Amino acid sequence: SSDLSHNVRLSDFAIIGNVRDRQDHLQLNGIGGALGGGSIVERLYIQRTKVGMWFDGPFDGLTVRDNVIVDQIADALNLRRGISNVRVTNNFMRNLGDDGLAMWSHRITSDEADQNHHNTYDHNTIIAPVLANGIAIYGGRDNTVSDNLVADTVREGGGLHAGYRHGSTRFDGTLTFARNTTVRAGVLDMNWNFGVGALWFYALDGVMDARINVTDSSFLDSTYSAIMAVKGYPTANSVSNVHVENVCIDGAGTYALQLQVVGGASFAGVDARNLGVAGVWRGDPFDITDAGGNSGWQTDIHWNWPMDQPQPVAPPTNCA
Repeated sequence: SSDLSHNVRLSDFAIIGNVRDRQDHLQLNGIGGALGGGSIVERLYIQRTKVGMWFDGPFDGLTVRDNVIVDQIADALNLRRGISNVRVTNNFMRNLGDDGLAMWSHRITSDEADQNHHNTYDHNTIIAPVLANGIAIYGGRDNTVSDNLVADTVREGGGLHAGYRHGSTRFDGTLTFARNTTVRAGVLDMNWNFGVGALWFYALDGVMDARINVTDSSFLDSTYSAIMAVKGYPTANSVSNVHVENVCIDGAGTYALQLQVVGGASFAGVDARNLGVAGVWRGDPFDITDAGGNSGWQTDIHWNWPMDQPQPVAPPTNCA
């Protein structure tokens, strides 16, 4: 397309703004546009803008690496609509007013046209997203979130999130969460009045049945639950085809699993310890497939309402 940028390189400078309130109709972002065709954004320092980097698709082919994005009114970085083959790697983000890293497949024309796909968020550090999540994937197909660290979420979000919501496309293909670590993630949602998990799935706008793999990850000192799945209202859409393997849950204020939706998931090599209340809270018919090698959570199942309050637990020890 003639209105896309190609082979743009932005590197080694600072953008320090003075944005003090969020006005979503104004483009008060540090970096924006459609930077595809092999473009690179690297080694920038961005502070006090609305969104550090906001990219509008469709476009293909961008690398965002080695940047520092802090003190944002909204997201640190967002890929919006029909963006593919983007790698966001080795960035540091702190004190964010919305999601740290968001991947929003905003549905305007069709699911196929507007899905973000074949993008990777890897080796990033996200600390203190004040509102929403550390890393959030809204719809799309065949995207990867790997080798990231998310710590200290504050309100209305978790460390890692996949949601069919915000007018997104459906999920297709495989969404991969691999080798991620969350620390002190998950919060009390003051609208729902129950806790949000360090990793959570939310089927608000439709069924989530594309494959989701969660592998080789650690959820440490989670404020409420480590892994959560929740339905929306008024339609109670299901969450299924989730596969969790080789995961360590060390410290959770409430449960290892918090299941508030119809659906199913398989678990293999999931080790849980230092749980504040119980192994599982299950309020809907959710099929738990024990694929072997699990410990510390399978047999202790609660279904009381309201849910239990988080309890003090020992500090994490060793997830090796």
